[in-house]
Amino acid sequence: MAQDPTDQTTPSPAEDPALGSLQSRLDAARRAEDERLARDHAPLRDQGRSVGMQVASTMVGYPLGGIVVGWGLDSLFGTRPWIMIVLMFLAFAGACLQVVRGNNDAQK
Repeated sequence: MAQDPTDQTTPSPAEDPALGSLQSRLDAARRAEDERLARDHAPLRDQGRSVGMQVASTMVGYPLGGIVVGWGLDSLFGTRPWIMIVLMFLAFAGACLQVVRGNNDAQK
């Protein structure tokens, strides 16, 4: 015979102990995965900060070094400010090239 919808012999999903156990295991697995993701992504934030500092120091340091060396050479040869200007722009181009190379290496 067909099952009577009012028959209470089969437990409802809310009362089924197997479903309750499954739900508690799923909740525990979700919490464990959230903790693992939080722990694993912390170094990525630090790595991004490190890369940003490296790019900033490269973009400032190379041209500044070109200015200092150029100023010294200009003083030595009496050509102020031409060698300094040329070295500053060459150093800036070198800094851009260094940042692009670092970015390409990081993507591999």
